[in-house]
Amino acid sequence: MHRSRSLRRLDRVTPQNKHVVHYKRRSNSLPHCAICRKELNGIHEKGRGRSAGTNSRKFGGVLCAKCTGNVIKLASRIEQGEMKLNDISVVDKAYVLQMMSH
Repeated sequence: MHRSRSLRRLDRVTPQNKHVVHYKRRSNSLPHCAICRKELNGIHEKGRGRSAGTNSRKFGGVLCAKCTGNVIKLASRIEQGEMKLNDISVVDKAYVLQMMSH
């Protein structure tokens, strides 16, 4: 258990002047957008997990509002024939395909 780096190692000196290692669980990072890496708004701090207090809209807790709007626009343009799927960046393509399948 202590060999993995999932726990932080903290070197401490006890009152008896002995060096010991304390192990502390790392804190979770705040969720961020999968495309632009911006921190997501509207996620509750209490659970700090992906499912705790996420938005109920499409791609809620995965993409920010700006990137979600961009994906919806691209999907509608492809469905209407204004654009081709090859014109989209690789990062957006997976989300556009997911949007078109629903």
